[in-house]
Amino acid sequence: QVQLVESGGGLVQAGGSLRLSCAASGRTFSSYAMGWFRQAPGKEREFVATISSSGLSTKYAESVRGRFTISRDNAKNTVYLQMNSLKPEDTAVYYCAANGYSYTVVAPQRYDYWGQGTQVTVSS
Repeated sequence: QVQLVESGGGLVQAGGSLRLSCAASGRTFSSYAMGWFRQAPGKEREFVATISSSGLSTKYAESVRGRFTISRDNAKNTVYLQMNSLKPEDTAVYYCAANGYSYTVVAPQRYDYWGQGTQVTVSS
């Protein structure tokens, strides 16, 4: 069992930056690939970024590649999402999630555990 708690969301102007954190409980955090997803009002939840259990491999959605960076600290049971050059279209609730398969998994339904989400709002 893994419990996830996101933090770090907020209101930022376009072009600004935010760093999201996701703290995990449980001793098995380092065995899970972790992902960040987002959901805007009226839209489906979409993949943003994933990272392997070791932290050595990552994968990004085309819409955020080059602007967002996913990382993790297994000693702190925490995964991060550094978001730079934010755009109004990045506005959404951001969720972290864990899956026991692979960082290559991008389908939300294949993730086993989810946090409650944190709101990110980017003003123009």
